[in-house]
Amino acid sequence: LTGLFLAMHYTSDIATAFSSVAHICRDVNYGWLIRNIHANGASFFFICIYLHIGRGLYYGSYLYKETWNVGVVLLLLVMMTAFVG
Repeated sequence: LTGLFLAMHYTSDIATAFSSVAHICRDVNYGWLIRNIHANGASFFFICIYLHIGRGLYYGSYLYKETWNVGVVLLLLVMMTAFVG
């Protein structure tokens, strides 16, 4: 949800990307707050994912190969999505 609000003012051009982030933080009403919520929300999401993986390791869920493989594929997809934005 916050990504949509950030995308309204962000430009991914190599020459103007930094200035668009500065514009969001300085000129957009509560842009700094939306950017911080977005960054912290993404970090919290990955913390929850890693806790879920840890729980699966603790309870031996990796013994169910198909379920574990689907989880690994989903983890890789989430990591790729987070990397490209």
